[in-house]
Amino acid sequence: MSAQPLPRAHGHTRPTRSRSPAAPTAPTRGQRPAHARRPRPPGSRQGGAGAGPGVGPGRDRGGAGASRCLPVPPGAAMQREVGTLPLAPALRSRLAAAGFQTAQELLDTGPCGLSKEIGISREEALEALQVVRQECHRDAARTAGDSGATRRCTALELLEEEQTQGFIITFCSALDNILGGGVQLTKITEICGAPGVGKTQLCMQLAVDVQIPECFGGVAGEAVFIDTEGSFMVDRVVDIAAACVQHCHLIAEAQQEEDHQKALETFSLENILSHIYYFRCRDYVELLAQVYLLPEFLSEHSKVRLVVIDGIAFPFRHDFEDLSLRTRLLNGLAQQLIIIANDHKSAVVLTNQMTTRIGQSQSTLVPALGESWGHAATVRLIFHWDNSQRLATLYKSPSQKESTIAYHITSHGFRDVQPPAVTHSTEGTEMNPRKRPRTEEEKQQ
Repeated sequence: MSAQPLPRAHGHTRPTRSRSPAAPTAPTRGQRPAHARRPRPPGSRQGGAGAGPGVGPGRDRGGAGASRCLPVPPGAAMQREVGTLPLAPALRSRLAAAGFQTAQELLDTGPCGLSKEIGISREEALEALQVVRQECHRDAARTAGDSGATRRCTALELLEEEQTQGFIITFCSALDNILGGGVQLTKITEICGAPGVGKTQLCMQLAVDVQIPECFGGVAGEAVFIDTEGSFMVDRVVDIAAACVQHCHLIAEAQQEEDHQKALETFSLENILSHIYYFRCRDYVELLAQVYLLPEFLSEHSKVRLVVIDGIAFPFRHDFEDLSLRTRLLNGLAQQLIIIANDHKSAVVLTNQMTTRIGQSQSTLVPALGESWGHAATVRLIFHWDNSQRLATLYKSPSQKESTIAYHITSHGFRDVQPPAVTHSTEGTEMNPRKRPRTEEEKQQ
């Protein structure tokens, strides 16, 4: 299935700052005249129909395709002066010297163009644009008066809201039980484990299960799948989806209810595949761009109830000399995912690799990205091996105790481990395996 690109910001062309030297004016202190500003390549400031929303796969990151990787808030907040933004003084001075005046001009430029114009790294430019974007959204919220103020509610209202949130089942009843019913909506769930233990298998299973109709115990939603490692396998999703559809058909045949039959008219293999929105991100810039564009995409696809990022650590484990910058980018990413989960009533599922921590006497395997990242997820699962058996340990949860269960990966997907068949003990008796056992009548004779 081909990747669907993220939408542009309402399809309109953003204005650019004027560079006309027709009416030259004396520049202010630290500001270059308009005719001295560095020209940009065509298309880097204007967004036509063919321009991409961010740094997409196969695009030149230094060209027009990379010029806009962050969504732009509408309204007067975009006209905020650069000097009033919460940026470092040295950075504000560089922006003023380059002729930037408003927040809209910064966001229109994009991280690649900004790094070239003022002589900073692309990472620093991306971080600065994230700050600008968040500040503009806060200003717009304060002006609208909808989300700018602190939310006030009672503990009872929070409890009732928590109890109404649905769960996405995993088709592994043991895992659903230790999670309290499945993967909960509005929460971030992190799945950690070594390669090959089944993290991606569970993510693909959830991308199918989130679409189960409500009459069968599902949430009747859609899924967004962001892949950073190239582990997504369409053939495997087809197997899982076909098994799920067959399972629902068996339930409908057994119960013979009208709502089941009606739901199965649209719950088909093709329908499941068409509602898994797949995005491929090859580095952390693309990943951050996609995540920050997700609110706009989710507003247009209101039925999405699952956002999967398969391989959250992979883009951040290479090419980072400044670890403090990596930490700040990860913290901003975590905050954005929390906003997505709460505002769009979706479950966010992340997969993470394990890394070795060297101690004084021994080394242990721990989740990657450090201890500060461990606070990002509400629920953390650790997948590991015990000889040839796959095990899942609930390591972190606000409401469930730590537990470990066994699971199995079958051709149909993520499943429970079947108990061994019960056999009658023959201890103390000697039997010839070539002879049939004697019946009770023969024994009495």
